[in-house]
Amino acid sequence: MNILLTSAGRRTYLVRYFKEAQTDGSLVFAANSTMSPALMEADSHVLTPLIYEEGYVDFLLDFCREHQIGLMVPLFDVDVWMLSCHRDRFLDAGIVPAVSDRSVTAVCSDKYMMGRRLSELGIHTPYTALDPEDYDGSFPAYVKPRFGMGSIGLYKALCREELGILWSLCKRNVEGSYLRYESEEKSEGQEGRGSVIIQSEVRGSEYGLDIINDLKGSYVTTIVRRKLAMRSGETDEAIVLGPEAPEHKVLSELGRRLGRGLGHRGNLDMDVILGAEDGVPYVLDMNARFGGGYPFSHAAGVDLPRAYVAWAKGEEVPGELLSVKRSIHAYKDMDIRLYEKQ
Repeated sequence: MNILLTSAGRRTYLVRYFKEAQTDGSLVFAANSTMSPALMEADSHVLTPLIYEEGYVDFLLDFCREHQIGLMVPLFDVDVWMLSCHRDRFLDAGIVPAVSDRSVTAVCSDKYMMGRRLSELGIHTPYTALDPEDYDGSFPAYVKPRFGMGSIGLYKALCREELGILWSLCKRNVEGSYLRYESEEKSEGQEGRGSVIIQSEVRGSEYGLDIINDLKGSYVTTIVRRKLAMRSGETDEAIVLGPEAPEHKVLSELGRRLGRGLGHRGNLDMDVILGAEDGVPYVLDMNARFGGGYPFSHAAGVDLPRAYVAWAKGEEVPGELLSVKRSIHAYKDMDIRLYEKQ
């Protein structure tokens, strides 16, 4: 069964993991709208239209049919949202898209809606407002795009005067970037309008969770990482925790509740702060895809790409495939690759 990784970008490690999971000689294709390192790591690659261009989904469908793709895995939030809106078209063509329903991806991509949905599940998030005039939380406060990702447009306001200035600056940045498409597409008809949110600061230790459901939406397990360093919104240094770690129980229970309550498909990458004063986990962000912290889980013995392949084939996945074999302390590294021009 051939695999297509869309919006692959620089995720060369994920291309490599999926190639290692192909034990029957099937191929791994990578797609992106511009040339990128991950394309060169794949068995073959294709350049696609931009995600919001007319014909993007039709292009992917035609490519999947032509190259006998059985499993498609998007690696970028905008792509996850777009493909979730057309999930049934791929299923009808015999292709398993590793994306959740549109109702799930909408919650994950909208930080304002996320807070409302998680509160229904009894899960804590930072206090959030859409407008400086409505914000009555404490300072410092964080100003960020409502539909953003990574650390794009993130500001820290130390007082109310700064809050108004930074809110206007963030709003202008959104309107001048690709995030404007996200805002226009998703805020329409949602509770509360606006492309920027304000969140109160929660002090404590930050963690990353891989909340793993199978491709039918049934909860499987949660992998817990303690973050030690970040760069451009991604985990740069982390410790993967085993069940003996004191914070593992409360965070894995959080993952279980959310995985069952949300019913996402595949991996859900989540950022959490364990409150220093109350010991309560506060959810900061959710991404319904492989996140930048997954390589740490993989290095600790988890093999989610191999599980994706098995689930797409309708096979059982043994529990040890998705369990932490060893607690590790790891760093991301920078490298450069030279390729022949193709």
